[in-house]
Amino acid sequence: MAIKFQIDEELKEKAEDIVKTLPDFSHVDLNRVIFMRSRGSSARGTIARCYGLSKIWQIALNTKAHYVIEVISEKYDRLSEEEKIKTLIHELMHIPFSFGGGFKHHSNWVTERRVNRMYDNYIKKKKSTSFPDSII
Repeated sequence: MAIKFQIDEELKEKAEDIVKTLPDFSHVDLNRVIFMRSRGSSARGTIARCYGLSKIWQIALNTKAHYVIEVISEKYDRLSEEEKIKTLIHELMHIPFSFGGGFKHHSNWVTERRVNRMYDNYIKKKKSTSFPDSII
């Protein structure tokens, strides 16, 4: 079975909230990040992937850097909401500060510890900006 891809606006909305909430992602231009959902992948142990448009393609297509964040639906959809947010944080961390089409690798940067720390900061900031239930 061939892999099927579709653009996913719900993922983009979640990522927009993460980028807006965490200053760590101020370099991410969401106008140049496409969020896709795939079905039918045989990848093992992979929930999501991040792709960058390399410099040679940018020159050939006369365009700026773009990124694609893909979630593998069969695996991502089974996650808790917390794990879904952590997955998007993880993939956004692969985008370098230069936003030039390159890629930050796992070694010493995109680590579970850093993802968890960013997630904790995200939750703290979300709680500090929400209204108490008694006001709503």
